Amino acid sequence: MEVVKPDLTLALKEIRTQYESIATKNVQETEEWYKSKFADLTEAAGRNTETLRQMKQELNDSRRHVQSLTCDLDALKGTNEALLRQMREMEEQFSAEASGYQNTIAHLEKEVHHMKDEMARHLREYQDLLNVKMALDIEIATYRKLLEGEESRITVPVQSMASLSFRGESGRNVRALQLSA
Repeated sequence: MEVVKPDLTLALKEIRTQYESIATKNVQETEEWYKSKFADLTEAAGRNTETLRQMKQELNDSRRHVQSLTCDLDALKGTNEALLRQMREMEEQFSAEASGYQNTIAHLEKEVHHMKDEMARHLREYQDLLNVKMALDIEIATYRKLLEGEESRITVPVQSMASLSFRGESGRNVRALQLSA
């Protein structure tokens, strides 16, 4: 009997073929897995690229908006400063005008007080003159009464004399008496 010698070379070739087929199969599976992962990553990268582009666009829009708002803010700050400056100027102007009005009011109040004093003085003078006038009117009335009393006393004898002389004298004497009366 012959002992069968195992053919190591053949066995090694078979093992090698099996390993090569397993390796080929593994390489194919790895390539397919790599291709599928690469396709997934490419698709994800495409989506992310689009998202990145949109984000960049939004970022640029936001930057422009921020720049626009910054310009608006600067313009509003300038306007605010101008308005504050104008308000201070108006406050100073109104303060000066109010001070002028206060001075005018004080001057007019002094004039009113002076006019009241002068009016009171004129009123006292008028009252004094009125008192003097009333005293003079009373005096004039008294003198008038005295004169009327004297006239009545004198006219009674003159009338009796006139009637006497009228009878005895000419018309010229009558006229002289009438004129004197």
